Amino acid sequence: MNNKIIIVTGDPNSINSEIIYKAFKNLDHKIKKRLYLIGNYELIYKQYKKLKCKTKIIKINNINQNNISNNLKILDIPLSFKNPFKVNLKESSKYVLKSLNLAHSLAKKKNVNGIINCPIDKNLIKVSKKIGVTEFLASKCKVRNSSEVMLIHNKKFSVVPLTTHINVKTISKKITSDLIVTKLITLNNEFKKLFKIKPKIGVLGLNPHNGELNHGSEEVTKIIPAIIKLKKKGLNIYGPLVSDTAFVSSYKDYDVIVGMYHDQVLTPFKTLFHFDAINITLGLNYLRVSPDHGPAVDLIGKNKANYLSLLRCIKFISSTNR
Repeated sequence: MNNKIIIVTGDPNSINSEIIYKAFKNLDHKIKKRLYLIGNYELIYKQYKKLKCKTKIIKINNINQNNISNNLKILDIPLSFKNPFKVNLKESSKYVLKSLNLAHSLAKKKNVNGIINCPIDKNLIKVSKKIGVTEFLASKCKVRNSSEVMLIHNKKFSVVPLTTHINVKTISKKITSDLIVTKLITLNNEFKKLFKIKPKIGVLGLNPHNGELNHGSEEVTKIIPAIIKLKKKGLNIYGPLVSDTAFVSSYKDYDVIVGMYHDQVLTPFKTLFHFDAINITLGLNYLRVSPDHGPAVDLIGKNKANYLSLLRCIKFISSTNR
């Protein structure tokens, strides 16, 4: 097994170089030797110069060359820019997609233990006609029926949004019993592989008070039928739980709570755990994780970026055997 770890440096207009620097300083030498960045050498060099981050960066041609340096090692991706924190949209998009494609290629060939992508503005992915990195990599892995799963995880608890980065007005149309069944089978199977336990899963309803379980509500027509099917398949699953009280205390009774949309589960999760979480994509051909936050453009150059989630990502991949 190859134990190398890839970090895609991600959106150039972001706090990514800062959190990489801070996380790297807090790693032991054994993990540092396993770590490789995918990004633009000149960009990272000039960003660190602006940020007054003192660290050595080594440009390498491939991850198989005999290089066990404790310094930051970077596989160079071409990028045209003038200001290292104000790269235009077109160049940024090409750069990010090339970086992700290389990471995907290395991971699929089993050259690495897993990949981490630093935060990326969703607008940089749009040219690929995908709504985010999760869906982009799922497409590259030829995942069918939208069976990939976004798992927001820490050692205490996990959540899954059934739908991800879509407008609220389209959520109800996207939810189907088949989608619930497909994604929760992926969740159950992949969770067991990663964490060696069969998860106890709680499923939230969509409407306030579960629509009082009125005839015609999504709970009655879509969610409950899916839960019944999944119980018959042997999943340890409960619901629909009432959303407005699930995160008061009863969430502690479950390994994972599944919500119908992004903010339904990520808002209470982040309120409880702040930056102590990572984003794991389940259902790919390889292990992919990312920090559970965005590019935070408003924090560039202020030395206020929190690196905890990235550090958790690195340590998770470094300790996971696939």
